[in-house]
Amino acid sequence: MTVAPPRDDTRFSRPLRYVVRALVFLALIGFLGYILQAGLAKAFMTNPGLNGLILGALLVGVLVALRELWRLHSEARAATRLAAAPRHAEIRRGEVIAPLGSVLPALDEASLAPAQAVSIVESVSVRLDDGREVLRYLAGLLVFLGLLGTFWGLLETVGSVGSVINSLRTGAEAGVLFDDLKAGLSAPLAGMGLSFSSSLFGIAGSLILGFLDLQVAQAQRRFRNEIESWLGTRTALPGVTPLLPTGNPLADRFDKLSAAMADGAANNRAATQALANLAEGIQGLVQHMRSEQQMIRDWVEAQATREKDMKRLIERLTADHITEP
Repeated sequence: MTVAPPRDDTRFSRPLRYVVRALVFLALIGFLGYILQAGLAKAFMTNPGLNGLILGALLVGVLVALRELWRLHSEARAATRLAAAPRHAEIRRGEVIAPLGSVLPALDEASLAPAQAVSIVESVSVRLDDGREVLRYLAGLLVFLGLLGTFWGLLETVGSVGSVINSLRTGAEAGVLFDDLKAGLSAPLAGMGLSFSSSLFGIAGSLILGFLDLQVAQAQRRFRNEIESWLGTRTALPGVTPLLPTGNPLADRFDKLSAAMADGAANNRAATQALANLAEGIQGLVQHMRSEQQMIRDWVEAQATREKDMKRLIERLTADHITEP
């Protein structure tokens, strides 16, 4: 029977810091827009339909970012309640910490397997990233709408310039030509206003959503790190798990037996290493003896060859001495 550890007082951080940053940033953007409202209103009226769509997408993105920060606030409170009493915690299906629901007894007993902890952290990370997909899509949509307005305005500008050139009368006076040119340039200038205003609103909206997405990402990263750290405190270390309460005589004997087995294993490893060293030494000695035997064998063969040569030389000299008169 495993003794349940005492309840910890882990408290997960609320994303209040990131909410304040987001609200201050939006307030600064609103103040800047109020100062430049005359120019922005004129730029907006160059194409109210497309620019209104861009501002609508920006508003939706801001609401999504604030919703994600508020959801993290709720998740932090739920995680704090779960850390206080894992066995009796209630987890709803749509929560980010829903993967913890399947291991509540292990969390309560601090016997969570390391592989389970890694899997839970990955599941929580995936659920957190799912909430930012809409925000990323809206940021890309704003850039696309800005580029769409730019190319739309450029097409109108090119077509209007061609119409102005074709409408000029060659035989008219200079004053009349100038008046016609001024009247014809209004359409190309309107097209340029359309392209630049759409780019302005699209890029500015994308930058705003990018900053909000950064705040959401930082808040989610801190929450994920806190979840990972807390799971580390509820994870059972690899090794022998104590099955008996402390102070039991059988448990003491089991501990002594484990220590003796560990010492025996260490002694066996030392003896094995000594035998391996001895075997290496004997092998080296055998190789040295073999090399010396080979040297002696070569020396004996060389001496035998020399004796044969000396014998032939003596026999030849003896034969020559006998044949002399």
